[in-house]
Amino acid sequence: MFQIHLIEISDYSMNKEIIIALIKRFFSSIIILISVISFLFVLLRIAPGDPSQKFISPELSPQLVEKVKESFNLNSSIWSQYKEFVINSLRGDFGISYKYRQPVFSVIKEPLLFTALFSFISFTIQVIAAFYLALFSVRKINGFIDKTISNLSIIIFAIPSFVIGVFLLFFFSALLKIFPSSGLTSLDFDSLNIFEQILDYTKHLFLPIITLSLGGIAVFYKYLRDNLEETLNKPFVLFLKANGVEEKQIIKKHVIPNAIGPFISVAGVELGLLFSGALITEVIFSLPGMGRLTINAILSRDYPLVLGCTFVSGFMVVLSNLAADLIKSFIDKRLLKGLLN
Repeated sequence: MFQIHLIEISDYSMNKEIIIALIKRFFSSIIILISVISFLFVLLRIAPGDPSQKFISPELSPQLVEKVKESFNLNSSIWSQYKEFVINSLRGDFGISYKYRQPVFSVIKEPLLFTALFSFISFTIQVIAAFYLALFSVRKINGFIDKTISNLSIIIFAIPSFVIGVFLLFFFSALLKIFPSSGLTSLDFDSLNIFEQILDYTKHLFLPIITLSLGGIAVFYKYLRDNLEETLNKPFVLFLKANGVEEKQIIKKHVIPNAIGPFISVAGVELGLLFSGALITEVIFSLPGMGRLTINAILSRDYPLVLGCTFVSGFMVVLSNLAADLIKSFIDKRLLKGLLN
């Protein structure tokens, strides 16, 4: 009983350390996020151009021009604007979008939901495909299949995603006319039944998901395959083989748990980048997500919307990295040292 009690205390202490470490990491990440937002705020304000100009006509009187600028809060100093921005941000208020004339988070809500779903589907495909490809390769290390997949992954990783997207559009949309070239739904979407609507969504999202997933599959595969190979060559694996343990059991129970840590780190970063807006893919395929919204906000000089999109994107990166740290810590308690430092 005494030994069991000691184990429970030890587990409680370990869980407490994990929580403390994650809280420290969270607050340090928030400080970095606030610094980035502040830098972007100043950069937007000192950049040439005035977002109020497209609302101003030469026929307007000087008094009306001043009222328009005042409505955008552009007639005060940068320091005054920044103070007001910080106070409002602490209340969760990023202001009113210049273009949409709505609260920023009301504008962001729908694109964020789409990007979250779109990214999650792509992320799931990336992880599953890379995981099974890596396991398939390590069974025949340095064989023909292993070398072929490894070389293909390097080539795919080296090709920019917009090149892949344009190629897929040209081949499957322009030449073969199998998939739509843009948008999320067809013009007659409302007249379709539920099964036809699901098929229509699938057709429109197939090329964007492939474009977004290929690069991630290549990255995940390379990390996981190399870590699996390194772990397979460690002495404890050779010892298990010498004692007649089956290769499947060695890989499943010993190799994968020891090789999965770096893979989870990369997965956390990739998930954050995906959630922050698959910018290029959404622009190429005209999808209503965070990436496209951010680009439009930048082009229209919609300061509140740009800052809101940047904050949401950065916050998703912070959360995904924290989730990755948490998962790794539960898999291997030794990784707590890295969190605490």
